[in-house]
Amino acid sequence: MAALAGLRVLSCGSGGRLTSRAASWLLPRTPPAAQVKVGVNGCGHGERYYSSAEKGEDELRVRYLEGDDQGIVVLGINRPQAKNAISKSLVKSMMKMIDSLKGNNKVRTVVLRSEVPGVFCAGADLKERAKMHPSEVGPFVTKARALMNEFANLPMPTIAALDGVALGGGLEMALACDIIVAASSTKMGLVETKLAIIPGAGGTQRLPRAVGVALAKELIFSARVLDGNEAKSLGLVSHVVEQNDAGDAAFKRAVALAREFTPQGPIALRMAKLAINQGIEVDLATGLAIEEACYAQIIPTKDRIEGLLAFKEKRPPRYKGE
Repeated sequence: MAALAGLRVLSCGSGGRLTSRAASWLLPRTPPAAQVKVGVNGCGHGERYYSSAEKGEDELRVRYLEGDDQGIVVLGINRPQAKNAISKSLVKSMMKMIDSLKGNNKVRTVVLRSEVPGVFCAGADLKERAKMHPSEVGPFVTKARALMNEFANLPMPTIAALDGVALGGGLEMALACDIIVAASSTKMGLVETKLAIIPGAGGTQRLPRAVGVALAKELIFSARVLDGNEAKSLGLVSHVVEQNDAGDAAFKRAVALAREFTPQGPIALRMAKLAINQGIEVDLATGLAIEEACYAQIIPTKDRIEGLLAFKEKRPPRYKGE
């Protein structure tokens, strides 16, 4: 049981419960106030609308979809002058936004994309890095690694939409998401060894978990760059799509995928993600105990009763995340 405590699971019996940190994911938090609506075409059936929020975060555009897509949040990286390279300010902006999303039970899925055509994220901001004193580099990489961990630990499903280059820290950011969708023309790879360094924001750990140890070693040792189809064949990405004239084919596919998640019970999705993420790191017996503890969180919810009633009454369920 001590091992389970380290995994934020306190009890694994029929009354299993999660720690306050995990349980806090289920607590409601008021999302940022909606601002001016902007019509967005091409996201599927009919016109979609975004409501902009967090106006001050120019490097990170945050949009809450509305109408049929309510519950989907789009995070758009927007540093065109630096090919979306990861800077101190971008890390700060993303950490701030992730913190606001953690406890918001109205958020069903987060889609991470680029607002800059042709590039998802080119990796670390090397111009900024070159100006750092050697004593500053370690702490910055630690913060970048913490950012990826926080993104990976978001309780709701996350999807990375790669419509352009994703190198180094850019691919590490995508690997921190639950699902990666890529355009076939996308170029991606962990190329740090070309600069005589190693992936430092989770790449050495998440890539082997995605494609296997031997292949991850080969890709990192060679600093190889893959296109979308090659990445799909290796299991690095879940979906690959042909790029369109607008350059947002992966984003469109990611939103379509998020729509498949929206009708499902939001607490169930969060508990499923928690059970999978924690269970995959331990032996089967411990993983089953984690699953039991997560299931126990769902039993007293109103959503579970609503699901049963909807099935009995042969109607779509109306889940509220309660």
